[in-house]
This record gives sequence, C-alpha cells and structure tokens, in this order.
Amino acid sequence: MSDKNQTKSADKKPDDGQPTSVFTAMIGEYFGTFVLVFFGVGSVQAAVATGAQAGLWQVAVVWAVGVSLGIYTAASLSGAHINPAITVMAAVYDKFPLRRVVPYWVAQVAGAATAAIVLYAMFSEAIIEFERAKGLLRGGPGSELSAMMFGEYFPNPAVFGTAEDAWRVITPTSAFIAEMIGTAMLAFLVSTVTHERNAARPPSAMGAVIIGLGVAAIISVVAPLTQAALNPARDFGPRLVAYFLGWGDIAIPGPRNGFFTVYILAPICGAVIGGGVYRLIASRLPRSSND
Repeated sequence: MSDKNQTKSADKKPDDGQPTSVFTAMIGEYFGTFVLVFFGVGSVQAAVATGAQAGLWQVAVVWAVGVSLGIYTAASLSGAHINPAITVMAAVYDKFPLRRVVPYWVAQVAGAATAAIVLYAMFSEAIIEFERAKGLLRGGPGSELSAMMFGEYFPNPAVFGTAEDAWRVITPTSAFIAEMIGTAMLAFLVSTVTHERNAARPPSAMGAVIIGLGVAAIISVVAPLTQAALNPARDFGPRLVAYFLGWGDIAIPGPRNGFFTVYILAPICGAVIGGGVYRLIASRLPRSSND
C-alpha cells in the first residue's frame, strides 16, 4: 500500500508521533513480505507438488489472502509496500524518502527468500517426489517445471509445458508487456484504494482486502502467460533460493535469460505507469478539507 498518508507512516509511529527508524520499517517490510510469500508461493508449491489446489483461481485466492495478511502485518511499521515496485512508485510520486528505497528492497527480498527457505523445509520431500515422478533432473532441461514452485517462467510451465515449442506462446517482449501491464493494474488499484484525493476510498483495513482481491483477479489473467510475479521481491528472493538448492542456471538466469527484464524491470516500469495514470486522474478531483 502506498499513498501520502502511508508515506508519512513510514516516518512516524501512529501511537507516539516519534520518528520510526529505518530498522523498524525494514522489520515491517521483512515480515510483511515473508507472510505474502509464505502463503502465495506456498499455494503454488502445494498446487504443483501435491495437487492440493484445483485450478488457477484457488491459487489466486490464496495469494489474495497472503497479500492482505502481509499488508496487515507491515502497515503500522512501514506503510506495507511489501513490493519493490510499489516502493519505487511511492518514491516517484509520494515523496517517499529516497534513502529508504534500498533498505526497503533489501528487507523485501530477504523476507521473500526466508519464506522460500521455510517452504522448502516443509515441501522438500514432496518436491523431490514430484521431480522423480516427472523424470526431472534438478537444474537440467525442463526442470523449470519444478523450479516454477519458487520463481516464475514464461509461458507458465504448468499450462504449456517446457519444450521449446511452448516458447512460441509468449515471447520475451510479450512477457515484459504482460508483467508491466499486470503491475500497472496493481499500482493503479493500490492508488485508487489509498489515495487521499479519492473520496470513495475504503477504510484502510478494508483496503487491504480489496487489494488482495485485485491481485487474485490480475493473477487469473496474467498467470497463464508469465505466472504473474507483479513483485520483484516475490520472484527474486525465491529464485535466489532455488539457485542455491540445485536449480542453478534454470533459476538464474533462466532458460530464456529474461528474469531481470521480465520479473524485475517490467514490474517497476508498470508500477510507475499505473501509479502515474491514477495520479493524473486524481489531479482533476477536488481536494478534501483534510488535504
């Protein structure tokens, strides 16, 4: 979440008005992103390794819950960006302190990576059995079918498989556009729900639920193409863990060398675009008496 008031919450404690330290804000971002990834990536691992989730929508709904709980976890400590792209949007448009951008990124990636480690401790045997059943050599050709339980790939291996013929479904350029537009929609939604100029914005507690539902809807559209990262920390933290767990080049840089442009750069560009479009609209709205 990010708006002018939430940017202030990154620098002020709501209870005593004293400055919130960068360390305290990093704790909020770390645990908020941990919660988001634990439930979101956990739902992917449960779906792929055990077949627990029936269909994309069930996975998307768990992601919605994870996003909402992550926002609740971090809101009072850091403003609940829990996404490097949203942090960039806040810095560009909401006077979020530039000195806090990199610490927020570090905390977000660390929280995502820690959640991935915890999830592997839980699902390691199931993942190994999945690889055995599918005839996958971890780190070998086609093993993105198991690596997708950590980072993302395009097209979605669970939908289109891993053969090179599937690569025609979506090119690196199309994947970049999909992630950029998906994250632009997320940033537009976050801005709509939180921006001070929107007189119809919901209470902050309800806003977290609406943002979570919005993420589920975006996943339902974008995930068949790129697995719908929408969040550089969500992808890079677990992807880094997968690299060290044996997926190697399949994790980083990936079989199509697009993880940086598609899953880091595209979401950041999308957040700046989506946030900017809403603020352009909001600039035409009357200011409230509290502005």
